[in-house]
Amino acid sequence: MTREDVALTSALVGLVDTLVAGYDVVELTQQLVETAVDLLPVDAAGLLLVDTTGELRVFASTSEELRLLELLQIQSAAGPCLDAFRSGEQVLVRDITRASQWPTFGSRMLSYGFHGVCALPLHLRDERLGALNLFTESASTLAPGDLRIGQALADFATIGILHARMLADSVAVTEQLAAALNSRVVIEQAKGMIAERSGLDMNAAFLALRQYARDGNHRLAAIAAAVVDRSVALDAVLND
Repeated sequence: MTREDVALTSALVGLVDTLVAGYDVVELTQQLVETAVDLLPVDAAGLLLVDTTGELRVFASTSEELRLLELLQIQSAAGPCLDAFRSGEQVLVRDITRASQWPTFGSRMLSYGFHGVCALPLHLRDERLGALNLFTESASTLAPGDLRIGQALADFATIGILHARMLADSVAVTEQLAAALNSRVVIEQAKGMIAERSGLDMNAAFLALRQYARDGNHRLAAIAAAVVDRSVALDAVLND
């Protein structure tokens, strides 16, 4: 077994633990993007998933800048990640300055310091769920072996989400996805409260929130809700 295979196996085991501990879309997707950055020579990662109305939403990102970049793609309905979702094919862009088909997205991507992007679809046969998006600060795309790992991570997330859907009836799935979307909103609110209180930027505020949740073995969404409703003090999160 190669070193790449060992790293991928270890990463998949970690993602399986997320599912075994209790299926949670927020936890699974955040773990996925963080694992992608840990395993691969990329600088940031984001995940778009389709919601119950058929619209793409940002479910996870490794930085605030990337979350805003992903939102821009959705709002402008143009970008490599949307193309990967629509086509079910990988979209690889070595240098965004040479890709003229997404001028608004390309300009914003450069302003955030990214030059290369690999958009990997989450799909199984005709079922399209979203895209895993990997960004590099250098003008480069992933090597074939790294692309294989990236797509394996995307495929794992696809199988995990579809498996959960098969185990639940349609009403439960709808409620679960709606709850996941609401959780993302609450997490953003909690990040803003922590940032305002501490003077941290949004990235650092998220890391503090995530660390507090992990240290207490709590779900991220639950701690975010507790911060918003003041049942967990901001100082407790900041002093963890």
